[in-house]
This record gives sequence, structure tokens and C-alpha cells, in this order.
Amino acid sequence: MMRFQEKVALVTGGRSGIGRAIAQRLRDEGARVFTAQRSKDIDFEGIIADFTDLDCPARAVSEVIEKAGQLDVLINNAGMMQEAGVEEMHIDQWQRILTVNLTAPFLMIKAALPHLRVTGGSIVNTGSIEGLGSNPGHAAYCASKSGLHGLTRAIAVDHSSEGIRCNAIAPGWIDTDLNIDFIERIDDPDKFRRDIGKIHPIGRTGTPEEVAALAAFLAAPESTFITGQVYVIDGGRMAQLSLP
Repeated sequence: MMRFQEKVALVTGGRSGIGRAIAQRLRDEGARVFTAQRSKDIDFEGIIADFTDLDCPARAVSEVIEKAGQLDVLINNAGMMQEAGVEEMHIDQWQRILTVNLTAPFLMIKAALPHLRVTGGSIVNTGSIEGLGSNPGHAAYCASKSGLHGLTRAIAVDHSSEGIRCNAIAPGWIDTDLNIDFIERIDDPDKFRRDIGKIHPIGRTGTPEEVAALAAFLAAPESTFITGQVYVIDGGRMAQLSLP
């Protein structure tokens, strides 16, 4: 299936994890894919980008247009998380997380809109189930992802009449390299895997490729009547009540 033949996509944070899987899925289906992140990407047309720099989003979009002449799909996937309670978190830490997770996607969309208007393009934002609930010590991350979900709806309302769609995905626990490394460093990795599997009705955690399949669907022609939505992909975790 080549749903993205002759399409151009930009994936932020596309060098690893979910972003990497999305970039690969789009390329496998015919897209010319650019990725943007802090480190060099030799597997795709990589753009060096530090999303704490507020000038960076516009530069990244401009580079794609300069090289490819169009933009059809924007995937706002780059993000960061730092654990700290509200009382322990310094304002600089708070601002950094909101800048990368919320302000940078806003600026990416702002820069991309004129080009997406031409192509009737699609935006997919990587939110989180923590935009709907929260783990302990994740105040800034939770706030930023909730804001990204709200931004998704606002862009859909303001720009769907121009042929631009905007949706978000809200992953739960996904087996990215970062999460796998985290598990391997704890005292009993096998017990952790069993325990975390139990909080998912489906009985396991997710894969980046499963998230990429959802992102590709939302960016593809099959979903042209879908906009302003946040799609949870968490193996049923948010649907399951805890035992009394």
C-alpha cells in the first residue's frame, strides 16, 4: 500500500522511538520523509533541530520546502519529560518542558500552515495518556500534553475549512528503546514486565510500530472525515478500573 506516494512528510523527533517508527512507516508507504531532532539522522533526510530554540521550527519547515518544494504531512512527535513534583520543580525546568512539548508544536504548525493549505495536508500530534490522566511527579509533562490535545482541537476548528486536518495520538506504555533500557536497569526486570502487563487488558505493552500504524492512518486519505480527535492507543489501560 502506497498511500503517501509523491507526498512529503516532516517528523520531529524522528530519529528514535515512536518518531522513528512513524518515519519508517511513512517512507515504506511512499513518502519522502524529513526528520528533525538534535542529533544527525543518517537514515532519513535529517534536519538538526533543538526545539528549545523558538526560531528552530520555522527553520525546519523552511528547509523542507527549500529541498522538497512542498509539505503534506506534519508529525509533531519531539518531546521531553522530567520527573519532579510542583514544589521541587524550578520554573526553568517547567518552561523547558512546555517549550519543547507544546510551544514548539505550535510554532511548527504556524510555520507549516501556508504549505499545508496548498496541499490539503494533515497534522498528527503525539500527545499522551498523560494528557488525560497523570502519573506521580509528572505535573509539567501532564500539563504540556493536555495543552497539546487542546491545541489539536483548536487547529482543527480553525483550519479544517481550508482542507487541513489535525489529530493527535495518545500512547500509553510503548516499548521504545528508552523504556526498554529503563526496565533493564531496575532490580527485577521480569517482575516489572509482568506487573506492567497486568495493568493492560490486552496483556502487554505496545510497540512503536503499532503507534506508527495509527499515525499513518490519521495522515492518510482514508481519514479525511476525521479531525480534532485524540486517539488513545494504550492496550485498554485507561479503560480499566483498579480493583477495589
